[in-house]
Amino acid sequence: MTDETHTAPEVHDVQDVHNVHNVHNVHLIASQAEGGFPPEDPAPAVPSRRRRLRTALRSSAAVLAFASFGVAVAYGITEQRRTDVPGLSTRSDGRWAYPELKKPVLPAGAVDPFDRTNPGHVHYADLSALLLPAPTGARPDKKLQGQGQRVPVGRFLGEYPEGLRENLGQDLADGGLRHVVAHGWTTADSTSTRIYLLRFHSATFAGEFFSEHLGGEPEAVAQLNGVDQVAPVDETYPSQAVVPSTDRYVYDESQPGSVHVRHAYITAGDTVALIIQSRKGKALAVPFHQTVVLQNQLLG
Repeated sequence: MTDETHTAPEVHDVQDVHNVHNVHNVHLIASQAEGGFPPEDPAPAVPSRRRRLRTALRSSAAVLAFASFGVAVAYGITEQRRTDVPGLSTRSDGRWAYPELKKPVLPAGAVDPFDRTNPGHVHYADLSALLLPAPTGARPDKKLQGQGQRVPVGRFLGEYPEGLRENLGQDLADGGLRHVVAHGWTTADSTSTRIYLLRFHSATFAGEFFSEHLGGEPEAVAQLNGVDQVAPVDETYPSQAVVPSTDRYVYDESQPGSVHVRHAYITAGDTVALIIQSRKGKALAVPFHQTVVLQNQLLG
């Protein structure tokens, strides 16, 4: 790999979709569906409590340099058609080579999750099609290869200490969870990545569960397995690389042990995402931030 920037292959529309809204796609600058509607389960009663989702880390600016990387890397936000979500080029600063990405085409008559006619902010695309694929050369995590990428709720709960699982699991059962999909891989430098997408009946249920149990400031509410001390907000994440109508909360261990764990949550309508990267020694910031940005784009 040289230090020349490689432009991601041109993305082609897979279908002409009418009346769709633009999305903001991420490109590196400066240094560089399937099926019909998901089956509707009977929706439980809406929780009585309403908690506003925290809006930490949100910003309206379009570009922010990665000063902490020591190089002039920036994310630019440009409007494209909803089927165009290009992968990022890979350079010697540690970025991974992701395949060309496309948002899945919506079923006929469906609208985007943040369309004004979709009050529940439901993703009508197949949830597994919204999972970020593995980068080139990565080995898949065979534990996260269920049919249609669906995994038992217990697989997600297993990312947390045993003392938290019963309460989390009960609230998921009572709070409108429909199903969980997951994907994972390990790269040549032994960095392990796991991504979980939890789909709820609506954004209300998703927001209630997230704000009650998972994210926040100045540190993550629910600590993950492998986090020795606490996981405060990752101040090096480019907070101005935003995706409209979504929020992301990015954390890094304050005092990593033998295995360094980074993780992030994304809230996007009816869906909550958990992204984990870990590695013995040091888990590098660049590929983790890159992974979070791309997964956020697919959900936006």
